[in-house]
Amino acid sequence: MNQIPMTLRGAEKLREELEELKTIKRPRIIASIAEAREHGDLKENAEYHAAREEQGFCEGRIQEIEAKLSNAQVIDVTKMNANGRVIFGSTVTVLNLETDEESTYRIVGDDEADFKQNLISVNSPMARGLIGKEVDDVTVIKTPGGDVEYEILKVEYI
Repeated sequence: MNQIPMTLRGAEKLREELEELKTIKRPRIIASIAEAREHGDLKENAEYHAAREEQGFCEGRIQEIEAKLSNAQVIDVTKMNANGRVIFGSTVTVLNLETDEESTYRIVGDDEADFKQNLISVNSPMARGLIGKEVDDVTVIKTPGGDVEYEILKVEYI
């Protein structure tokens, strides 16, 4: 499997979720299954079936996270020298030249992307248009509403 680019923060969040699933959620589900078994006939026991289904989801998520972490290429942007260029993990402030609206985005891996928190995927059209650019560069981003010009105001590696 190919390596998955991930920021240091993204990898840490996945590790925290994995720890919670293994130490808190998994034991709780096992206890729920044991309790439901005590109620008798398993064929008609909705609590038992619900707990088993939840266990399946939990185990699936654990496997998914473990696979992602084992294939992760964790990139610590604070230790890289990009000479002011926009790279994976950098935080970029841009100015929409049509609307004069300023926005700040951090370029992250696919699993970390959350547009509401201004975390954009490295594979998004916006990030692809920004990668490799420097402060004062103007780039054109293709959007569903047409091409939009952005000027790069600031690039940070935090």
